Amino acid sequence: MLNISSNNKLNEKVDLTGYKAGKKVFHKRHYKQFNRFLASFSIIVLLMMFLPWTQNISGRGYLTTLTPDQRPQTIQSPIPGRIEKWYVREGDYVEKGDTILFISEIKSEYFDPDLVERTGQQIKAKTMSVSSYQEKVKALNQQIRALNQELGLKLEQTRNKLMQSKLKVESDSIDLEAAKTNILIAQRQYDRTEKLQEEGLKAVTDVEEKRLKLQETQAKLISQENKLLASKNNVINAQVEINRVRAEYSDKISKAQSDLYTAQSNQFDSEAQVTKLENQYTNYEMRNKMLYIKAPQNGYITKAIQSGIGETFKEGAQLVGIMPSDYDIAVETFVDPIDLPLIHVDEKVRIQFDGWPAIVFSGWPNVSYGTFGGKVVAIENFISPNGKYRVLLAPDEEEAPWPKDIRVGSGASTMALLEDVPIWYELWRQLNGFPPNYYQPQNTSTDAKKK
Repeated sequence: MLNISSNNKLNEKVDLTGYKAGKKVFHKRHYKQFNRFLASFSIIVLLMMFLPWTQNISGRGYLTTLTPDQRPQTIQSPIPGRIEKWYVREGDYVEKGDTILFISEIKSEYFDPDLVERTGQQIKAKTMSVSSYQEKVKALNQQIRALNQELGLKLEQTRNKLMQSKLKVESDSIDLEAAKTNILIAQRQYDRTEKLQEEGLKAVTDVEEKRLKLQETQAKLISQENKLLASKNNVINAQVEINRVRAEYSDKISKAQSDLYTAQSNQFDSEAQVTKLENQYTNYEMRNKMLYIKAPQNGYITKAIQSGIGETFKEGAQLVGIMPSDYDIAVETFVDPIDLPLIHVDEKVRIQFDGWPAIVFSGWPNVSYGTFGGKVVAIENFISPNGKYRVLLAPDEEEAPWPKDIRVGSGASTMALLEDVPIWYELWRQLNGFPPNYYQPQNTSTDAKKK
């Protein structure tokens, strides 16, 4: 039996030092060098524990532009239409105002190619109608003034007639009193003559003469009373004539004023229609200009979202993408909510761009290679959909310029530099899961003192 299953130690039965490999391994000098190495390594590690370590906040983001108008955008059409002709290709450079494509109308109310000219003709016709109503208003105003003048003259004429009638009444009244006096005198003369005739002092002829005179005087009295009544009737007629003239001309003036208000109403309505037509005319002109989709700024055509000829789209549809040619590069990075209080405006940040060779030593930014300097220019106060806060970084003018070959949209890693602490402290913090030290830059305290 080989007795393999028992606890047999080979080094107790075989001398390994007789072999070359055993001689190289089992010699006392190896243990001394190894112990020296361990001691030296321990001392070095112990010393390294007291080296400075820069606390930092790492983030992940991508390249963007400093201002919103420099970022990639899409060009939309404010009106629905159908693509008729393309004037550019993807990748072409366009300047502001260059035509990108031409579209046509798809709504039936805009099919008429002479819509703008016809609307202009309607504006001219309505403008002439407004002028006609203005002239009619002027004529009616003149007519009303003439009627008022004529009313004044008629009233003055009837008042004069009334006054004449009143004076005639006074004259007839005086004549009536005189006739009454004459009849009294004639009656006394008749009575006296008749008495004298009875006494034989007067002849019968004298009596008859006085009787005839008395009768004539009575007839004159009656005639004068009739004249007085006729004069009074003329006064009443004059007063009635005044009221009639007032009523007649009041009716004429009211009718003229009614025509005036109707003409003014038609004038204002025509002016409103002219204004509405002018608004439509301007809208049609602007809509015709919108049939040519133009570049809003200098840039490069990146993608034709709507393609082909004859393809229709709705208003507000994205037609083509454009990237501005002139822009200020920036980095948009995101940090955790727990690190947000440690980020401040104008704080220094190290950036590593994707695709750009770099050797990064976390905690020792000065010995890192391929990283570039940046500074915080904006901090978002509302959390992003990814659960982090957005921070915008701009190039640091005191550092080396960023590479010219980087493009908007590429990725970037960022490190916001905080306080310098010993390495042992940083390891202790990391093992316990504590956040970095609450960092307050020096310029912040200085600004607070100034305020």
